[in-house]
Amino acid sequence: MLAEKTQTMPAMAEKHHITFFRQSGWMMIASTASGFLMYAVHPIVSRGMPKTEYGVFTTLLQIVTMMTIPAGGLQQTIAQQQAAAVTDEKQRVVASEFRGVFKAIFFIWLAMAAMAAIFWKPAVTGLKIQNPLALAATVLIGLTAMWMPLVSGVLQGRQNFLWLGWVTILNGIGRLAFICLVVLVFHGWAAGAMSAVFFGMAILITIALWELRDIWKFESTRVQWKSWLSRVIPLTLGLGAANFMLSADMIFTQKFFPADKTAYYAAAGMIGRALVFFTQPLSTVMFPKLARAKATGEKSHALALALGTTVFFGACAAIGFTILPWLPLRMVYDKSFLFATPLVPWFAWCMLPLTVSQVMVNSLMARSRFSAVPWLIAVAVGYAMALSAVGQHFGSTNGSADDTLTGFRAMIQTIGVFNLLLFGVCAVFTWGKFAQKDSAKPLETGA
Repeated sequence: MLAEKTQTMPAMAEKHHITFFRQSGWMMIASTASGFLMYAVHPIVSRGMPKTEYGVFTTLLQIVTMMTIPAGGLQQTIAQQQAAAVTDEKQRVVASEFRGVFKAIFFIWLAMAAMAAIFWKPAVTGLKIQNPLALAATVLIGLTAMWMPLVSGVLQGRQNFLWLGWVTILNGIGRLAFICLVVLVFHGWAAGAMSAVFFGMAILITIALWELRDIWKFESTRVQWKSWLSRVIPLTLGLGAANFMLSADMIFTQKFFPADKTAYYAAAGMIGRALVFFTQPLSTVMFPKLARAKATGEKSHALALALGTTVFFGACAAIGFTILPWLPLRMVYDKSFLFATPLVPWFAWCMLPLTVSQVMVNSLMARSRFSAVPWLIAVAVGYAMALSAVGQHFGSTNGSADDTLTGFRAMIQTIGVFNLLLFGVCAVFTWGKFAQKDSAKPLETGA
């Protein structure tokens, strides 16, 4: 009997490994396809409008990422609870939470839109926006961008990676199709391109909700919202800190550096951020597996598999960008953007620690290790202060091309320093003396 059990355990472990890599492989294919489609947007936009407008467009895309921070913990919270919903009663709780939060997001977005209206003029001036409709479209995108993590979280928690992958691909298809229509046919600039992003995401939300139509049929049940908030708030803050580290630099660069130069920084930044986007599917597959393992008391190797794969692919990409830094720029942009070639290796290596940290942050949040959250926030706050100081120092002069590259390089080096600091915090709370042992107590769903 013991021998039979011993033989079964490796077989189960091998099966889990195969499943993980099969699902991760599909999500990486979906993410790569979506990333390629979204990346294809940039040569169209950069060649179809002035460089000042392209800088505005890229900055507004990063603002959309920042707008999703209030909803940043939703996908993981819903995924965590959906993965742990092993009974009909818990399924009803998750459905009730989904419907309640879906409505709440709309009212939160209304409040954000009101705040945008109050600070409309300073925002338009500070970000050097020529057409205020670009900011209006960005505000509209905020609603769909906050709904998206909610519907993705249910798919992720159900480990329905087939549809989650297709939603990812369709996001890229919709964005590229609408931007081609607006920019190439109607010759729209930043305002038109952001409107195209909104229409693409609105259609995507409709498709995703159709796939999850069964969630509206569950009988409503009482939800302990206080308990629910006690999980979603630290998740939102922890994951939001990591997302802030990914997006904030472009906003500070657009604010402090000349408008006709930020397009070059944006081009190099898109290539550096591609490292993070390419490996994100590993975290997507890992998260519900760790959450379910916590709920059932099982052991999971998902973190080790995700980390190993992320480090390997991330390092390979960074080495490739170092050897041929001009290649990705030439594939996407016209020859004038080769000015940004010296920035590409810097961006690649400075983003690599963030790529690994994103996996570790997701692991910490999946296992409810929320004691790391204050430290993650502290790193993000220090990062913002450092970016502001560096931007003010180097962006205040309209010097030579070498001066511009020096200023951009200083911004990227600031990114690298704080991404390493973020990695250190994640490592301490994952393996160091502050690491908490996973509790054997199953995760409650708030019922």
